[in-house]
Amino acid sequence: MITRELENTIRKRLGQGKAILIMGARQVGKTTLLKQLFSNSDDVLWFNGDEQDVRNLFENISASRLKLFFGNRKTIIIDEAQRITDIGLRLKLITDQIPDVQLIATGSSSFELANQVNEPLTGRKWEYKMFPVSFEEMVTHHGLLEEKRLLPHRMVYGYYPDIINHPGEEEELLMQLSDSYLYKDIISLDKIKKSDKIVKLLQAIAFQTGSEVSYNELGQIVGLDPKTVEKYIILLEQAYIVFRLSSFSRNLRNELKNSRKIYFYDNGIRNAVIGNFSQVENRTDVGSLFENFVISERIKMLQYHQSHSQYRFWRTAAKQEIDYVEEGNGKLTAFEIKWNPLKKASMPSSFRTAYPNVPFFIINRENVEDFILPNSL
Repeated sequence: MITRELENTIRKRLGQGKAILIMGARQVGKTTLLKQLFSNSDDVLWFNGDEQDVRNLFENISASRLKLFFGNRKTIIIDEAQRITDIGLRLKLITDQIPDVQLIATGSSSFELANQVNEPLTGRKWEYKMFPVSFEEMVTHHGLLEEKRLLPHRMVYGYYPDIINHPGEEEELLMQLSDSYLYKDIISLDKIKKSDKIVKLLQAIAFQTGSEVSYNELGQIVGLDPKTVEKYIILLEQAYIVFRLSSFSRNLRNELKNSRKIYFYDNGIRNAVIGNFSQVENRTDVGSLFENFVISERIKMLQYHQSHSQYRFWRTAAKQEIDYVEEGNGKLTAFEIKWNPLKKASMPSSFRTAYPNVPFFIINRENVEDFILPNSL
C-alpha cells in the first residue's frame, strides 16, 4: 500500500470540530485514503453522492432526521459530495447541529462543492487538495533510486493509482479514464452542451504544453469563441485535470503581463487525450513532457507541504524567457527545465538586471529530485 502524503495531515485534524474536505479529480485515491484511515473502525457511515437515493436523502433534510440516519456513528463520510444539491448548506447543518460527529466530504470537482461550501462553512472546515500519486510518495514507497529509474515510464503513463497498480495495462486503463470519465462532472453541467469540444480543447492544450496559449488560437482550433474557451479551461482546472501558470511581471516594460501556460496534473492523461504512448526515446515532445512532469510534481509538493509560494513563468516581448519562477517568504527563485543534462541555459540578461541576486537553477533528469522533493532547494 502506497502511503499518501495527506494521510497524516488528515489524521491530525480529526476530532477538532471542523468538517474536512478533500478535493481532487476522480480516481486519484480519495476513497482509498479514507478507507485506509478508518480501516479498523466500525464507527463510520459512508454516503456516495453519485447514488441517486443518497442525493434524494439529503434533499430538504432536517437535523433530527439526519440524526436518525447517523445513529451512534461518530464519523460521517460523503463521497462525491458535489453531486448533492446545496451541499454547502447540508454540510453546515451537520457541523452546526450534530457537532459530536466528524464530517468528511470528498469532491471530484471544486466548481460545485467549493463554491457551495466556502461561505456556509467559513471557519468550520479544513480543505485539502489531493492529486494523483506523487514522485515524493513513490520515493517514500520504494526509494529514490527505483523511482528515478522509472522516470521515463512516469513521463509517459503518469501517476494515477490504477496505472501504478496494474503494470502492463497502462494504455487501456488510461484510455478508459480519459474517455469522458474524468469529465463526468463537467459534462453533467447544463453549461457544457458539446462534450466533444472538451476533448478537442484538451488535445489542443496537450500539443501546446510548455508554450504560451492563446484563447483566440485555441478557439479557432476547437471551433469555440475565446470566452467559451476560457470558461471551459476554468472548468477543467476546477476539476483538477489541468492548471494554468500565469506570467510573472513587476519591473520591465516589455514583460508579458497577461500570458499563460497550461499544464496537465498528470502526464498519463495528457498522453491519453492525444493517443500517444510512445516511449521517451522515440518522442519529439520529450522536452514538453519533462517540463509538464516537473512543474506538476513541484506543485503537488508545494500543496502537500502547505507552502504559500506563488509560481509563474517569465517572458518578454523579445522572447527572453524562464520556464518557472517561484516566490515565497519574500524570496524569488528562477528555474530552467531541460530534459538533457548536457543542455546549457543561462539567466536572461534583462531578468538579471531587473531582479539582481535572484538564484537560478537548471533542472534536468539527473537532478530532478532536488526540485520535486521537499527541503531540497
